[in-house]
Amino acid sequence: MLPLSHSLGAGGAGPAGSSSSSKHAQRLQLIDEAQQFHPQMTAYLESWGLHNVGFGYDLCAVLGSQSTGKSTLLNKLFGTNFDVMDETQRRQTTKGIWLSRGANMPVLVMDVEGTDGRERGEDQDFERKSALFSMASAEVLIVNMWEHQVGLYQGANMGLLKTVFEVNLGLFQSSKQKNSGLKDKTLLLFVIRDHIGATPLQNLQNTLLADLGRIWESLAKPEGMESSNITEFFDFSFTTLPHKLLQPKEFDDQVLALRQRFTDSKHPGFIFKTQYHKRIPADGLPHYLANIWEQVVSNKDLDLPTQQELLAQFRCDEIANVAFAQFTSDIRAFRRPIEAGEVLETLGGDMAAHCQTALAVFDKDASRYHSEVYKRKRQELLDKLHSALSPFVLGQLKNLHKRVLAHFKRTLLENLRGDGHDFGEVVRVERAKAETAFAAAAALLMLDGTDWNTAEEEAQLREDIQQIADQCRVEETKKMIVLIERSIKRAVAEPTEIALGKPGPEMWDHVLEGFRHALQQAEAAYMQKAKSFNCTEEENSIALRSLRQKAWQSLRAKVDEITADSILAARLRNIFEDGFRYDEYGTPRIWKPEDDIDGIFRKARDETLELIPIYARIEPKDESLLPSIPSSADDPEQAAAVARGEEDEFNFGASLVVFSETRKADIGTRFRKEADAYYVEAKRSTVSSIAQVPYWIYGVMLLLGWNEIIAVIRSPMYFTFLLLCAGAAYVVWRLNLQGPLQAVVTAILREVHRLADEQLRAHFSQPLLQPSMLKEEPVPASLSRPTPSEAAPEEIELKEKIL
Repeated sequence: MLPLSHSLGAGGAGPAGSSSSSKHAQRLQLIDEAQQFHPQMTAYLESWGLHNVGFGYDLCAVLGSQSTGKSTLLNKLFGTNFDVMDETQRRQTTKGIWLSRGANMPVLVMDVEGTDGRERGEDQDFERKSALFSMASAEVLIVNMWEHQVGLYQGANMGLLKTVFEVNLGLFQSSKQKNSGLKDKTLLLFVIRDHIGATPLQNLQNTLLADLGRIWESLAKPEGMESSNITEFFDFSFTTLPHKLLQPKEFDDQVLALRQRFTDSKHPGFIFKTQYHKRIPADGLPHYLANIWEQVVSNKDLDLPTQQELLAQFRCDEIANVAFAQFTSDIRAFRRPIEAGEVLETLGGDMAAHCQTALAVFDKDASRYHSEVYKRKRQELLDKLHSALSPFVLGQLKNLHKRVLAHFKRTLLENLRGDGHDFGEVVRVERAKAETAFAAAAALLMLDGTDWNTAEEEAQLREDIQQIADQCRVEETKKMIVLIERSIKRAVAEPTEIALGKPGPEMWDHVLEGFRHALQQAEAAYMQKAKSFNCTEEENSIALRSLRQKAWQSLRAKVDEITADSILAARLRNIFEDGFRYDEYGTPRIWKPEDDIDGIFRKARDETLELIPIYARIEPKDESLLPSIPSSADDPEQAAAVARGEEDEFNFGASLVVFSETRKADIGTRFRKEADAYYVEAKRSTVSSIAQVPYWIYGVMLLLGWNEIIAVIRSPMYFTFLLLCAGAAYVVWRLNLQGPLQAVVTAILREVHRLADEQLRAHFSQPLLQPSMLKEEPVPASLSRPTPSEAAPEEIELKEKIL
């Protein structure tokens, strides 16, 4: 490969040349004579300041025979410094295709190797390739020729132009298929050199147009273009220049005038019109030109629109990757807080802003390329941006779900703490608030152009809210049932105590009547409150069953409390005392020898013993009073729960038994012992009344104590004490307090007697014996002392008299 660049005189090299050369003087050998494309065109564009101008540049090329002054013309027109021919040697100067920027104008100029050169001889391969390349890339083709070549076939490059026309027919045929008949025109500017003025320009123009028309008519046109005209694809412009050596001043003036047509957009003959531009952004030009040259060299059909699309795809992908890389760097800040469970309030706006920034970066550079490709790549980039944001959106929705759910549960529990609330209304209001808050926050995350939706997340939120509501409903139902159970306990406690305190055949009827009334009130209270819980019929049935069981268990607990051993024994003892120690008027009995103590004792004892079976089993006279409460075994679900250990087993039939037969016998035995003690006491009181002092003893006592009586009467102190005793006796008699006074005195004496008896027994139970006398002799069975249980009542009575 030849050196990348060189210049005339003190001209610089490429972008890294000497500082003495300006950036407009730099030139690039774009394609060398070995048909290799230069890979560093982008660096030259940057050094020329054209890399980021978008469509704000123009590209022209020059064609013509070798040594016709093409490079000289370009240098004069655009201020370039292409190598020119040495007049003394007359040899080829331009090899390959060179590229440079025009001085003080955004124009790229290609100096193409001349045709019909002796160096290449009959090898026209590079001539055709360079012509095709120039046609595909340049907006304007400057055809440089001498005046005397007009009318010639080879001299006027008509053969080369014929090749160009044939290729363009193929190009525009593809363009027509892809762009609905839209055709890109190219301007052919014929510059006729060394014009002496003998033949007017119009005649020269007519000659060239006639030759071009004949060439066009001779072409084998593609299908559908048989009747097409050359002017549909090409525009033509003609100008002349005087002889450079013979008329140097006129030549320079004409070149300056021609330059204005390239630089002044208001000039009527302005050359760089919009319809000629290939619509290739400057930053994509190197890739575009490289692809065109690759297809030209490979002898492939040159498809200009396809090359534009390929370039657009390549550049749009590059631009999109740059925008996406910056985008991913910007959104990386979202990851940590979202993974930590935070809810970013401004996430939706931030995501939209980052997307707009990335699209703005893309649009700035990519919008200049092929519109369809640009739109497609823009949508691909947008989809890629949305895909990158999708995990953050899902994480935000997950965190939002947790926060809304926690807030719903917290506010629901706060609103359920007080009394008098409607559970269903509270749940409905809080559910609406939670769903509205979630939907509003989720809507802020939905970006335009996405197919995101929150239907699944909202459905999951509703499901979780329902679970929390159901859990709270179960807990509230339990609380309600507990409160109702407490009310049942309070309601059945007093009636049960009263009924069991007055035992009789209809005792359980009274108990069950009170229980039925309390249960009815409890069920009514439950049904009234359950309406706000939105409970189903099945749930109400289960709750009422549980309520009945709990209520019955509360009743049984109260019955068990009242029928405890100590309480029941005291109750039976009181009932026995009422029948044995008091008469039918409630007056305490003072036993006399003539009273039928045995008959009264047996009657009171038997009547009391008859109450024990009544206490032992809940068995009302009216069986309809028994509640209908199913046992655990009767309900499959409850039976399964009992089997799992979740509930205690409940057996209504077994609960009717208050205490067993064994306990009945034990209670009866203990009661008989206590009753026997009362019987012995009554008998003892009659024995003491029988052993009274004879009446004549009182006369003897009066005779013997006459002096003392007189002493008392005469003594004021003794007499006053006597009057007080007599007054007290009168008051006792007048108020009928003999019985209570006697009972009090008797109780005191009995207690004194008991204490004395205990002291005497304790004293005499320890005899002072010698050690030799400690050996006990066997006592005959006839003399052995019977046990208290074997002693006859007469022996007990005798013992009491002795004591």
